[in-house]
Amino acid sequence: MKYSRLTKEQFEELHKEFINFLATQTITADEWDKLKTEKPEVAEQELDVFSDLVWEGVLSAVKYVEQISEHNIHLFVFNEDHMHVIGIKIDGPIDVTTIDGFNWLRENLMDDTVTFTQGKKDYSEDKNLDKFKLIQSGSAITKGELYEYFNKLIN
Repeated sequence: MKYSRLTKEQFEELHKEFINFLATQTITADEWDKLKTEKPEVAEQELDVFSDLVWEGVLSAVKYVEQISEHNIHLFVFNEDHMHVIGIKIDGPIDVTTIDGFNWLRENLMDDTVTFTQGKKDYSEDKNLDKFKLIQSGSAITKGELYEYFNKLIN
């Protein structure tokens, strides 16, 4: 398995897609029920293959992710041949995960306690796996509004 298995809730949400996937494997509903009881390891493999297909589709469409903690914001964009990250660090008691803290940051971008950094990193051999690792480490998929705002501000 390349990524991770979908959760029970995700499988339930993608129920129709999973049925279509099984159909492409020429597995009927009755055969699936039989497979789960008689050959659970094969059923597990089918779940894993489907999970990887879903992840591959999702990750191929991801352009931005962000990771926000109390005193740090990391905003990533996935360009064709590399990823670019904008980092924002707040030294002090401000917690940007709160509305008040984020509003403070918006109003105090030039404060001495706010530091901006940016960097570029080439992808490994697998661009989607690089994205997946960021998501697994707590990054959230976004539309990129925050990245674009700060990118215009500092570049």
